[in-house]
Amino acid sequence: MARIHWLGAGLSTVPGIRRLIERGQSVTVWNRTVEKAQDATKGLSGDFDIKAFSLEALESDLKKGDLAVSMLPGDFHVAVAQMCLNAGANFVSSSYIAPEMRALDAVAKEKGLTLVNEVGLDPGIDHLMAHVLMDDYKNSPAFAKGNAHYFRSYCGGLSEKPNDFCYKFSWAPLGVLKALRSPSKSLRDGNVYDVNRPWDAVESYEIDLEKGSETFEVYPNRDSYPFMDEYGFGKDWNVQQFVRGTLRYGGWSTAWSDLFREIETLEGEAGDKRLAEISADLWDKYALVEGEHDRVVLSVDLWAERNGEQVYNKSYVMDAYGDDNHTAMARLVSTPVSYAVEAVLKGEIAPGVSAAPSDVTVAKKWLEDLQVAGEKMAIVDRLA
Repeated sequence: MARIHWLGAGLSTVPGIRRLIERGQSVTVWNRTVEKAQDATKGLSGDFDIKAFSLEALESDLKKGDLAVSMLPGDFHVAVAQMCLNAGANFVSSSYIAPEMRALDAVAKEKGLTLVNEVGLDPGIDHLMAHVLMDDYKNSPAFAKGNAHYFRSYCGGLSEKPNDFCYKFSWAPLGVLKALRSPSKSLRDGNVYDVNRPWDAVESYEIDLEKGSETFEVYPNRDSYPFMDEYGFGKDWNVQQFVRGTLRYGGWSTAWSDLFREIETLEGEAGDKRLAEISADLWDKYALVEGEHDRVVLSVDLWAERNGEQVYNKSYVMDAYGDDNHTAMARLVSTPVSYAVEAVLKGEIAPGVSAAPSDVTVAKKWLEDLQVAGEKMAIVDRLA
Protein backbone atom coordinates (compact mmCIF):
# COMPACT_ATOMS: atom_id res chain seq x y z
CA MET A 1 0.00 0.00 0.00
CA ALA A 2 1.21 3.51 -0.84
CA ARG A 3 2.27 5.48 2.19
CA ILE A 4 0.93 8.99 2.79
CA HIS A 5 3.50 11.39 4.21
CA TRP A 6 1.49 14.18 5.84
CA LEU A 7 3.83 17.12 6.46
CA GLY A 8 2.70 19.51 9.18
CA ALA A 9 0.37 18.85 12.09
CA GLY A 10 -0.86 22.35 12.89
CA LEU A 11 -4.42 23.13 13.90
CA SER A 12 -5.68 23.40 10.32
CA THR A 13 -4.55 19.86 9.47
CA VAL A 14 -5.96 17.63 12.19
CA PRO A 15 -9.38 16.61 10.74
CA GLY A 16 -7.79 15.53 7.45
CA ILE A 17 -5.07 13.51 9.18
CA ARG A 18 -7.58 11.73 11.39
CA ARG A 19 -9.97 11.02 8.52
CA LEU A 20 -7.30 9.27 6.45
CA ILE A 21 -6.11 7.15 9.38
CA GLU A 22 -9.68 6.26 10.37
CA ARG A 23 -10.32 5.13 6.78
CA GLY A 24 -7.44 2.66 6.92
CA GLN A 25 -4.77 4.58 5.00
CA SER A 26 -1.07 4.13 5.82
CA VAL A 27 0.07 7.50 7.14
CA THR A 28 3.27 8.99 8.49
CA VAL A 29 2.66 12.31 10.23
CA TRP A 30 5.71 14.56 10.08
CA ASN A 31 6.14 17.62 12.27
CA ARG A 32 9.09 19.54 13.66
CA THR A 33 7.71 19.02 17.16
CA VAL A 34 6.66 15.40 17.56
CA GLU A 35 4.35 16.30 20.44
CA LYS A 36 2.05 18.25 18.13
CA ALA A 37 1.73 15.25 15.80
CA GLN A 38 1.01 13.04 18.81
CA ASP A 39 -1.79 15.39 19.84
CA ALA A 40 -3.21 15.30 16.30
CA THR A 41 -3.45 11.50 16.34
CA LYS A 42 -4.39 11.02 19.98
CA GLY A 43 -6.79 8.14 20.55
CA LEU A 44 -6.44 6.70 17.03
CA SER A 45 -5.46 3.18 16.09
CA GLY A 46 -4.31 2.07 12.68
CA ASP A 47 -1.34 2.01 10.34
CA PHE A 48 0.32 5.29 11.22
CA ASP A 49 3.52 6.58 12.74
CA ILE A 50 5.01 9.92 13.73
CA LYS A 51 8.38 11.35 12.76
CA ALA A 52 10.32 14.55 13.35
CA PHE A 53 10.27 16.54 10.12
CA SER A 54 13.24 17.60 8.08
CA LEU A 55 13.61 17.62 4.32
CA GLU A 56 16.56 15.25 4.61
CA ALA A 57 14.61 12.73 6.70
CA LEU A 58 11.63 12.90 4.33
CA GLU A 59 13.86 12.38 1.29
CA SER A 60 15.29 9.19 2.76
CA ASP A 61 11.80 7.82 3.57
CA LEU A 62 9.92 8.77 0.40
CA LYS A 63 9.39 5.76 -1.87
CA LYS A 64 8.03 5.24 -5.37
CA GLY A 65 4.22 5.23 -5.30
CA ASP A 66 4.03 7.18 -2.04
CA LEU A 67 2.25 10.53 -1.67
CA ALA A 68 3.39 13.64 0.21
CA VAL A 69 0.89 16.17 1.57
CA SER A 70 2.54 19.52 2.19
CA MET A 71 0.73 21.53 4.85
CA LEU A 72 3.97 23.38 5.52
CA PRO A 73 4.67 27.07 4.89
CA GLY A 74 4.54 27.92 1.19
CA ASP A 75 8.32 28.10 0.82
CA PHE A 76 8.51 24.31 1.21
CA HIS A 77 5.98 23.23 -1.42
CA VAL A 78 8.14 23.31 -4.54
CA ALA A 79 11.05 21.59 -2.79
CA VAL A 80 8.76 18.81 -1.56
CA ALA A 81 7.12 18.47 -4.98
CA GLN A 82 10.53 18.21 -6.65
CA MET A 83 11.50 15.56 -4.10
CA CYS A 84 8.34 13.64 -5.04
CA LEU A 85 9.24 13.78 -8.73
CA ASN A 86 12.71 12.44 -7.96
CA ALA A 87 11.28 9.60 -5.87
CA GLY A 88 8.36 8.72 -8.16
CA ALA A 89 5.80 9.90 -5.60
CA ASN A 90 2.68 12.05 -5.90
CA PHE A 91 2.02 15.39 -4.16
CA VAL A 92 -0.94 17.28 -2.66
CA SER A 93 -1.14 20.80 -1.22
CA SER A 94 -3.94 23.20 -0.29
CA SER A 95 -1.97 26.25 -1.46
CA TYR A 96 -2.12 28.32 -4.62
CA ILE A 97 -0.05 27.13 -7.58
CA ALA A 98 3.13 29.20 -7.68
CA PRO A 99 4.91 29.73 -11.04
CA GLU A 100 7.73 27.47 -9.81
CA MET A 101 5.18 24.72 -9.13
CA ARG A 102 3.56 25.23 -12.54
CA ALA A 103 7.00 24.78 -14.11
CA LEU A 104 7.04 21.16 -12.89
CA ASP A 105 4.00 20.24 -15.01
CA ALA A 106 5.82 18.78 -18.03
CA VAL A 107 8.13 16.62 -15.92
CA ALA A 108 5.21 15.38 -13.80
CA LYS A 109 3.26 14.38 -16.92
CA GLU A 110 6.32 12.66 -18.38
CA LYS A 111 6.74 10.63 -15.20
CA GLY A 112 3.01 9.97 -14.81
CA LEU A 113 2.88 11.72 -11.43
CA THR A 114 0.17 13.97 -10.01
CA LEU A 115 0.89 17.27 -8.23
CA VAL A 116 -2.45 18.57 -6.94
CA ASN A 117 -2.79 22.01 -5.37
CA GLU A 118 -5.58 24.38 -4.33
CA VAL A 119 -7.70 21.70 -2.65
CA GLY A 120 -8.41 23.38 0.68
CA LEU A 121 -11.14 25.92 1.44
CA ASP A 122 -10.11 29.03 -0.50
CA PRO A 123 -8.62 27.98 -2.81
CA GLY A 124 -10.39 24.65 -3.03
CA ILE A 125 -14.06 24.41 -2.09
CA ASP A 126 -14.66 27.74 -3.84
CA HIS A 127 -13.28 26.22 -7.07
CA LEU A 128 -15.63 23.24 -6.77
CA MET A 129 -18.64 25.51 -6.28
CA ALA A 130 -17.63 27.65 -9.26
CA HIS A 131 -17.30 24.63 -11.54
CA VAL A 132 -20.72 23.31 -10.47
CA LEU A 133 -22.44 26.66 -11.09
CA MET A 134 -20.72 27.13 -14.45
CA ASP A 135 -21.78 23.67 -15.58
CA ASP A 136 -25.35 24.36 -14.47
CA TYR A 137 -25.41 27.66 -16.36
CA LYS A 138 -23.87 26.30 -19.56
CA ASN A 139 -26.49 23.55 -19.64
CA SER A 140 -29.40 25.91 -18.98
CA PRO A 141 -31.67 27.60 -21.58
CA ALA A 142 -30.33 30.94 -20.33
CA PHE A 143 -26.81 30.34 -21.60
CA ALA A 144 -25.44 32.59 -24.34
CA LYS A 145 -21.93 33.93 -24.74
CA GLY A 146 -23.30 37.37 -25.50
CA ASN A 147 -25.10 37.65 -22.15
CA ALA A 148 -23.58 40.11 -19.70
CA HIS A 149 -21.87 37.85 -17.13
CA TYR A 150 -21.12 38.58 -13.48
CA PHE A 151 -19.12 36.35 -11.15
CA ARG A 152 -18.21 36.90 -7.50
CA SER A 153 -16.56 34.56 -5.01
CA TYR A 154 -15.98 35.71 -1.44
CA CYS A 155 -14.73 33.72 1.54
CA GLY A 156 -13.89 34.67 5.09
CA GLY A 157 -12.80 33.10 8.35
CA LEU A 158 -14.69 34.82 11.17
CA SER A 159 -15.41 34.50 14.87
CA GLU A 160 -18.69 32.82 15.75
CA LYS A 161 -19.85 36.06 17.37
CA PRO A 162 -18.74 39.52 16.20
CA ASN A 163 -16.62 41.57 18.61
CA ASP A 164 -15.55 45.23 18.66
CA PHE A 165 -12.61 44.39 16.35
CA CYS A 166 -14.94 42.49 13.96
CA TYR A 167 -12.41 39.65 13.87
CA LYS A 168 -10.71 36.92 15.91
CA PHE A 169 -7.63 34.94 14.94
CA SER A 170 -7.54 31.15 14.94
CA TRP A 171 -3.80 31.22 14.15
CA ALA A 172 -0.96 33.78 13.97
CA PRO A 173 -2.21 37.08 12.46
CA LEU A 174 0.94 37.74 10.40
CA GLY A 175 -0.46 36.07 7.26
CA VAL A 176 -3.60 38.21 7.39
CA LEU A 177 -1.54 41.36 7.86
CA LYS A 178 0.80 40.55 4.97
CA ALA A 179 -2.18 39.94 2.70
CA LEU A 180 -3.37 43.48 3.43
CA ARG A 181 -0.18 44.79 1.81
CA SER A 182 -0.82 42.89 -1.43
CA PRO A 183 -2.43 44.45 -4.53
CA SER A 184 -5.32 42.81 -6.36
CA LYS A 185 -6.52 42.60 -9.94
CA SER A 186 -10.08 41.82 -10.95
CA LEU A 187 -12.70 42.75 -13.57
CA ARG A 188 -15.30 45.41 -12.88
CA ASP A 189 -17.74 47.00 -15.35
CA GLY A 190 -15.94 45.15 -18.15
CA ASN A 191 -12.58 46.76 -17.30
CA VAL A 192 -9.47 45.85 -15.34
CA TYR A 193 -9.86 46.84 -11.68
CA ASP A 194 -6.48 47.28 -9.98
CA VAL A 195 -6.42 47.89 -6.23
CA ASN A 196 -3.20 48.60 -4.34
CA ARG A 197 -4.67 48.28 -0.86
CA PRO A 198 -7.79 46.26 0.10
CA TRP A 199 -9.27 48.98 2.28
CA ASP A 200 -9.64 51.17 -0.82
CA ALA A 201 -12.13 48.69 -2.30
CA VAL A 202 -14.31 47.56 0.63
CA GLU A 203 -18.02 47.32 -0.14
CA SER A 204 -21.14 45.86 1.45
CA TYR A 205 -22.26 42.38 0.45
CA GLU A 206 -25.54 40.76 1.46
CA ILE A 207 -25.95 36.97 1.61
CA ASP A 208 -29.10 34.92 2.14
CA LEU A 209 -28.08 32.36 4.75
CA GLU A 210 -29.99 29.59 6.50
CA LYS A 211 -30.40 31.82 9.56
CA GLY A 212 -31.51 34.79 7.44
CA SER A 213 -30.00 37.59 5.41
CA GLU A 214 -26.72 39.04 6.67
CA THR A 215 -24.60 41.94 5.41
CA PHE A 216 -20.81 41.62 5.33
CA GLU A 217 -17.92 43.64 3.96
CA VAL A 218 -15.88 42.29 1.05
CA TYR A 219 -12.83 43.28 -0.97
CA PRO A 220 -10.89 41.72 -3.89
CA ASN A 221 -7.64 39.87 -3.28
CA ARG A 222 -4.80 38.50 -5.42
CA ASP A 223 -5.14 38.27 -9.21
CA SER A 224 -8.58 37.01 -10.24
CA TYR A 225 -7.86 36.93 -13.97
CA PRO A 226 -6.28 33.44 -14.29
CA PHE A 227 -9.41 31.90 -12.79
CA MET A 228 -11.64 33.17 -15.58
CA ASP A 229 -10.04 30.65 -17.90
CA GLU A 230 -9.93 27.94 -15.22
CA TYR A 231 -13.66 28.29 -14.57
CA GLY A 232 -14.52 28.23 -18.28
CA PHE A 233 -15.27 31.87 -19.12
CA GLY A 234 -14.43 32.03 -22.82
CA LYS A 235 -12.40 34.87 -24.29
CA ASP A 236 -15.37 35.58 -26.59
CA TRP A 237 -17.79 35.96 -23.64
CA ASN A 238 -19.19 39.28 -22.50
CA VAL A 239 -17.87 39.33 -18.92
CA GLN A 240 -18.67 42.45 -16.92
CA GLN A 241 -17.48 41.39 -13.47
CA PHE A 242 -15.15 38.69 -12.24
CA VAL A 243 -13.75 38.89 -8.73
CA ARG A 244 -12.45 36.55 -6.05
CA GLY A 245 -12.06 38.14 -2.66
CA THR A 246 -12.17 38.18 1.11
CA LEU A 247 -15.23 38.50 3.35
CA ARG A 248 -15.40 40.14 6.79
CA TYR A 249 -18.09 41.15 9.27
CA GLY A 250 -19.84 44.45 8.64
CA GLY A 251 -17.96 47.26 10.37
CA TRP A 252 -14.58 45.60 9.83
CA SER A 253 -13.11 48.43 7.76
CA THR A 254 -13.99 50.98 10.44
CA ALA A 255 -12.67 48.83 13.30
CA TRP A 256 -9.37 48.30 11.47
CA SER A 257 -8.95 51.85 10.11
CA ASP A 258 -6.10 52.84 12.46
CA LEU A 259 -4.33 49.59 11.62
CA PHE A 260 -4.68 50.26 7.89
CA ARG A 261 -3.10 53.69 8.26
CA GLU A 262 -0.06 52.24 10.02
CA ILE A 263 0.34 49.28 7.66
CA GLU A 264 0.37 51.68 4.72
CA THR A 265 3.50 53.38 6.10
CA LEU A 266 5.53 50.20 6.69
CA GLU A 267 8.41 49.46 4.35
CA GLY A 268 11.51 47.29 4.18
CA GLU A 269 13.09 45.32 7.01
CA ALA A 270 11.93 47.79 9.68
CA GLY A 271 8.40 47.51 8.32
CA ASP A 272 8.49 43.71 8.47
CA LYS A 273 9.72 43.90 12.06
CA ARG A 274 6.90 46.25 13.03
CA LEU A 275 4.36 44.02 11.26
CA ALA A 276 5.56 41.08 13.38
CA GLU A 277 5.12 43.20 16.51
CA ILE A 278 1.58 44.14 15.48
CA SER A 279 0.86 40.47 14.81
CA ALA A 280 1.99 39.48 18.30
CA ASP A 281 -0.10 42.24 19.88
CA LEU A 282 -3.21 41.25 17.93
CA TRP A 283 -2.74 37.60 18.88
CA ASP A 284 -2.64 38.61 22.56
CA LYS A 285 -5.81 40.68 22.22
CA TYR A 286 -7.92 38.86 19.64
CA ALA A 287 -7.01 35.17 19.49
CA LEU A 288 -9.79 32.61 19.78
CA VAL A 289 -9.65 31.21 23.30
CA GLU A 290 -10.80 27.87 24.67
CA GLY A 291 -14.56 27.57 24.47
CA GLU A 292 -14.86 30.04 21.58
CA HIS A 293 -15.68 28.80 18.09
CA ASP A 294 -14.89 30.14 14.65
CA ARG A 295 -17.09 30.60 11.61
CA VAL A 296 -16.48 30.35 7.87
CA VAL A 297 -18.72 31.97 5.27
CA LEU A 298 -18.25 31.28 1.55
CA SER A 299 -20.47 32.56 -1.24
CA VAL A 300 -20.00 32.05 -4.98
CA ASP A 301 -22.36 34.03 -7.25
CA LEU A 302 -22.99 33.68 -10.98
CA TRP A 303 -25.56 35.69 -12.85
CA ALA A 304 -26.23 36.65 -16.44
CA GLU A 305 -28.26 39.42 -18.03
CA ARG A 306 -29.78 39.80 -21.50
CA ASN A 307 -31.18 43.13 -22.66
CA GLY A 308 -30.90 44.42 -19.10
CA GLU A 309 -32.89 41.57 -17.54
CA GLN A 310 -31.50 38.73 -15.45
CA VAL A 311 -31.84 35.35 -17.14
CA TYR A 312 -29.74 33.36 -14.65
CA ASN A 313 -28.82 34.09 -11.03
CA LYS A 314 -27.60 31.40 -8.65
CA SER A 315 -25.32 31.35 -5.62
CA TYR A 316 -23.54 28.50 -3.87
CA VAL A 317 -23.43 29.41 -0.19
CA MET A 318 -21.80 27.83 2.86
CA ASP A 319 -22.01 28.92 6.50
CA ALA A 320 -19.94 26.69 8.81
CA TYR A 321 -19.17 26.84 12.53
CA GLY A 322 -16.44 25.30 14.62
CA ASP A 323 -17.22 22.96 17.49
CA ASP A 324 -15.48 21.58 20.57
CA ASN A 325 -13.51 19.11 18.42
CA HIS A 326 -12.22 21.23 15.54
CA THR A 327 -12.41 24.71 14.10
CA ALA A 328 -14.52 25.15 10.97
CA MET A 329 -11.38 26.40 9.21
CA ALA A 330 -9.49 23.20 10.05
CA ARG A 331 -12.31 20.98 8.80
CA LEU A 332 -12.78 22.91 5.58
CA VAL A 333 -9.08 23.15 4.74
CA SER A 334 -7.91 19.64 5.58
CA THR A 335 -10.94 17.49 4.75
CA PRO A 336 -10.89 18.36 1.02
CA VAL A 337 -7.13 17.74 1.11
CA SER A 338 -7.88 14.21 2.33
CA TYR A 339 -10.38 13.79 -0.55
CA ALA A 340 -7.63 14.80 -2.99
CA VAL A 341 -5.23 12.28 -1.44
CA GLU A 342 -7.74 9.46 -1.94
CA ALA A 343 -8.53 10.59 -5.49
CA VAL A 344 -4.84 10.65 -6.45
CA LEU A 345 -4.23 7.21 -4.97
CA LYS A 346 -7.20 5.86 -6.94
CA GLY A 347 -5.87 7.39 -10.17
CA GLU A 348 -8.87 9.73 -10.50
CA ILE A 349 -6.78 12.85 -11.16
CA ALA A 350 -4.62 13.09 -14.28
CA PRO A 351 -0.83 13.43 -14.04
CA GLY A 352 0.66 16.91 -14.04
CA VAL A 353 0.22 20.06 -11.97
CA SER A 354 -3.45 20.85 -11.31
CA ALA A 355 -5.84 22.63 -8.98
CA ALA A 356 -9.09 21.35 -7.44
CA PRO A 357 -10.92 19.07 -9.88
CA SER A 358 -12.82 20.84 -12.65
CA ASP A 359 -14.66 17.61 -13.53
CA VAL A 360 -18.20 18.42 -12.41
CA THR A 361 -18.96 14.84 -11.34
CA VAL A 362 -15.97 14.89 -8.98
CA ALA A 363 -16.71 18.43 -7.78
CA LYS A 364 -20.32 17.51 -6.94
CA LYS A 365 -19.18 14.35 -5.16
CA TRP A 366 -16.73 16.23 -2.95
CA LEU A 367 -19.32 18.87 -2.08
CA GLU A 368 -21.92 16.19 -1.33
CA ASP A 369 -19.41 14.37 0.88
CA LEU A 370 -18.81 17.59 2.81
CA GLN A 371 -22.56 17.95 3.34
CA VAL A 372 -22.82 14.35 4.53
CA ALA A 373 -20.01 15.16 6.98
CA GLY A 374 -22.20 17.95 8.40
CA GLU A 375 -21.19 21.11 6.51
CA LYS A 376 -24.08 23.47 5.75
CA MET A 377 -24.19 24.56 2.12
CA ALA A 378 -26.83 25.10 -0.55
CA ILE A 379 -27.46 26.46 -4.04
CA VAL A 380 -29.78 29.48 -3.97
CA ASP A 381 -31.75 30.23 -7.15
CA ARG A 382 -32.62 33.92 -7.01
CA LEU A 383 -34.98 33.71 -9.99
CA ALA A 384 -37.02 30.77 -8.69
